Amino acid sequence: MVSVVIRNKNQDNALTFLLKNLTERYQNDISEIIVIDNLSTDRSEEVSKSFGARFVTIRDFSYGGSANLAAHEASNDIVVIFSAHSYPVSHDFFKLIVEKFKGREDLAGLRCLHSPNDYRNFIGKVSSQTDPNRSGLIFSGSAFNKKVWKQHPFRADVATFEDKEWSKRVIENGFKIEFVESIFSYEIKRTRKQKFFRFKSDVIGNYQLWHQDVNIASAFKGFLMSSYKLITHFFIDLWYIIKRFLFTIKFISNKPEKF
Repeated sequence: MVSVVIRNKNQDNALTFLLKNLTERYQNDISEIIVIDNLSTDRSEEVSKSFGARFVTIRDFSYGGSANLAAHEASNDIVVIFSAHSYPVSHDFFKLIVEKFKGREDLAGLRCLHSPNDYRNFIGKVSSQTDPNRSGLIFSGSAFNKKVWKQHPFRADVATFEDKEWSKRVIENGFKIEFVESIFSYEIKRTRKQKFFRFKSDVIGNYQLWHQDVNIASAFKGFLMSSYKLITHFFIDLWYIIKRFLFTIKFISNKPEKF
């Protein structure tokens, strides 16, 4: 059987849809649902319990630390991890995962498909050994082997990309990460504050894991390019706002015949 763990913070609406999806469509494929919650102040706990999910609070959040807690709380060896704003789509989502894990002691994890790039990499057979960034795990919708996790826990000290760091590390230790044809949707709307938090984490994570250095020149280049795009988009958007307005006025004065 499969354990499903969900990382969540103040996303009760998205969490409601995910739990409804899991309990109505996949009730025969999973044995438990666990919500790992980072001090939500909305209805997340109430929603979780209404669908029979176990609600576990994490106070000192880190991406790797929350993934470790998720693995620790799971009862089964096959653990599927979602973000609250993602959800399975294909009807055989969990069945394909279980089938891929059968008899595979060397299989550390499975990356599910959620974007055109995922599908291109899957069809193009871009292996995680070749590119652990594009073909390694993504913890908004992936499965991992708890037995492998016991040998190689997630790192709690990485700023982000804990899924890619783990993929890279277990591959170096002789395990495999593969694609599985299980399809999920990743649907998130971040506030400007959340986007800035993500930006900071990505800068640190890219430096830690992929050694992408940052200097004064690259910082200024990024500032100038972002400013240029902002100004350009503003004037383009304004131009089309004016065009829509003028067309609407023209339409009002010369309406076509109704059918």
